[in-house]
Amino acid sequence: MAFAPILRRASAAKNLISLARLAVGSSFSSRSLQTGATGDDSQSMGGYHVSSGGFMRGAVYREPNQPLTIEEFHIPRPKVNEILIKTKACGVCHSDLHVMKGEIPFSSPCVIGHEITGEVVEHGPLTDHKIIKRFPVGSRVVGAFIMPCGTCSYCAKGHDDLCEDFFAYNRAKGTLYDGETRLFLRHDDSPVYMYSMGGMAEYCVTPAHGCLQIARAFGASDIIAVDVQDDKLQKAKTLGATHIVNGAKEDAVERIREITGGMGVDVAVEALGRPQTFMQCTLSVKDGGKAVMIGLSKAGSVGEIDINRLVRRKIKVIGSYGGRARQDLPKVVKLAESGIFNLTNAVSSKYKFEDAGKALQDLNEGKIVSRGVVEIL
Repeated sequence: MAFAPILRRASAAKNLISLARLAVGSSFSSRSLQTGATGDDSQSMGGYHVSSGGFMRGAVYREPNQPLTIEEFHIPRPKVNEILIKTKACGVCHSDLHVMKGEIPFSSPCVIGHEITGEVVEHGPLTDHKIIKRFPVGSRVVGAFIMPCGTCSYCAKGHDDLCEDFFAYNRAKGTLYDGETRLFLRHDDSPVYMYSMGGMAEYCVTPAHGCLQIARAFGASDIIAVDVQDDKLQKAKTLGATHIVNGAKEDAVERIREITGGMGVDVAVEALGRPQTFMQCTLSVKDGGKAVMIGLSKAGSVGEIDINRLVRRKIKVIGSYGGRARQDLPKVVKLAESGIFNLTNAVSSKYKFEDAGKALQDLNEGKIVSRGVVEIL
C-alpha cells in the first residue's frame, strides 16, 4: 500500500486534548498569522473560519489505501477555551494507519495526526483567563490525542481517557465538541474532519483541557521486550530493556517464563492489536498479574483468553486507549525534562512535511525502528 503524498494546489484565496507547557518566553505574536483578527477584534469575530490571507497546509486522508494529499486550508480559528497551535512536529502512529487502511471507521476527508508539539499562537474568544495564564502566546506545548472536555462525568472524576465528548464528537463525527470542525479548504471553503486535533498540519486547534522508558523510570527490575525484528529489539535495549525476545525465533511466552523463573511478569503490555499477541500477553503474566492492551485492531477483531486461568489465577485484563491527559501527560513531560528518557534514541526517523505519506508507508512496512516524526515547521 502506497502512502506517498500528492501535492494538491488550491486555486482561490480566502479563507492538547490537553496541553503540557514546556517553556515560555517566545516573542511570537498572533499578529504574525495575518488573519485580520488580533486583540479585541479576535474576540468578536463571528465567521471564525474565514480569515483575510491566512493559509496553511495539511495532510488529508480521503479514501482507504489511497495516498495522502497535501492540501491548502484557511488557518483554523479557535473557539472559547480552545488554543491555536503552530505545529512544529507530529509523530506517526499505527492509529493513523488503521484509519488510512479502512480498518477503523472514521469520517473523511480528514486531517490525520495526533502526536503534536508546537507553540501557542492564539486563544479562542472568551477563553477563561486561567487558561490564557497557563498557556500564554509563545508557550511551547505538547498534546495527547485524547482531548478531554474537562466537564463530563468521566472528566470530573479524573478519567480523561474516557471523556464522553471526545468519543461522541471527535471519534464518532470527526469534530470538536460543538459538533463542528475547525478545518476548511482554501479553494472552496468545504469542511474537512479532524482526527483528534488534525495535527499533521502547519496549524491546529485543540481544547485547552487537554513504554519501555516509563517502566525503567518507575523502577521495574526486569523489562522484557518482544518483537520479530532484531533491529527493533536492539533498539529496545538502548531504551531500557533488560532482556529481548524474538517471537519469530522462539516461543515468546515460554522464554518470558524462563527469564522470570517460571513465574511470568507482573505487567504485560500488548501494542499490536492482534489476536495472537493478545493471547500471548495474557499468558505472559504471573498469577494476579495485569495484561494491558493498548494496540488497536481492525474493527470487529476478537481476542481469546483461557477462561479458567483468568478466574482461578486472578488475571487482570484491561484496555488503555491512552494516558489521562491532565494527570499523566504532565508527569511524562517532567520525566523527559529530567533526562530519565533518552529522547535522542527514542526518535529513529525524521521526515519533511512533504514526506508525511512516506513516513506512514515506512511505518506500515515496519521500517521505523522506534518512533517516526514529521517535522512541519
